[in-house]
Amino acid sequence: MDDQDRQAQPRVGVVGLGAMGLGMARSLRAAGFHVGVHDLRPDVASAFAEEGGTAFTSAGELAASVDVLVGVVVNAAQVESVMFGDGNGGGGGGNDKGGAAGRLRPGSVYVMCSTADPAWSADLERRLAEFGVLYLDAPISGGAARAASGQLTMMTSGAPAAYAIADPVLEAMSGTVYRLGDEAGTGSKVKVVNQLLAGVHIAAAAEAMALGIKAGVPAEALYEVITHSAGNSWMFENRMAHVLAGDYTPLSAVDIFVKDLGLVLDAARPEKFPLPLAATAHQMFLQASASGLGGEDDSAVIKIFPGIELPGQDAGVELPGQEEV
Repeated sequence: MDDQDRQAQPRVGVVGLGAMGLGMARSLRAAGFHVGVHDLRPDVASAFAEEGGTAFTSAGELAASVDVLVGVVVNAAQVESVMFGDGNGGGGGGNDKGGAAGRLRPGSVYVMCSTADPAWSADLERRLAEFGVLYLDAPISGGAARAASGQLTMMTSGAPAAYAIADPVLEAMSGTVYRLGDEAGTGSKVKVVNQLLAGVHIAAAAEAMALGIKAGVPAEALYEVITHSAGNSWMFENRMAHVLAGDYTPLSAVDIFVKDLGLVLDAARPEKFPLPLAATAHQMFLQASASGLGGEDDSAVIKIFPGIELPGQDAGVELPGQEEV
């Protein structure tokens, strides 16, 4: 495949097949790309290969075979491991043979979709340039369902040369690609603002639902009214449906918002910018995590409120799907 063919149909790989990454990989395959994948869970990568992709045993091996590498791992530490460590997102430092940065072909593109510190993301562009690798700061929003349907929102920034190669890949994964500037870091700044709103909205939704339940309003009726009233939000409608179902299977876990709202507060601190609502929401998610709920769906933050059954507390308000003690 020559350079012109690669620009029209770049070879693409996805590292991280969680709720978002798996949907993104499937969207790419549905758009006609041959997709290579790597995940710490070999069975997940193998299952995707059975659908028509190719599984690789390390991110480094995958990187050596692609023009665009899309990283959909949890945080900056896992990006560091994938790109400069053991190549698998499992820790380690340096740049051994498994790391992806040294295996990517010069002129290829790394698309970073994690929620991360904007300053770290901007510096990652510089570090990858030392390997001749282009970089797009490209955090995502929209949830697992939109990832699976290729309708994500992507908040991107980076050099025009990186877009020239990666644009077909971005378009296949998303409904909207926002190009926010020529320098990495701006996409992550916008994602930080988005996560401030998302975290505060989930916390407020949980507080409102808990108050209504405590006051004796049937949860289903409360949900029906609020979702058709001015007080509704996307997060109330989406997350409180999990509460009604009593299903706290993590699509986005409590600990994700411990991390993300921590990033929000960290980003504001150098500016001495007050974030009272974000700080309160962060404390709510921290309380939920400290209560043993960190691995549950982020809607489980509702369980911190007085009268709602938690380990070590007396039973009070019964949430839908919970048994009365």
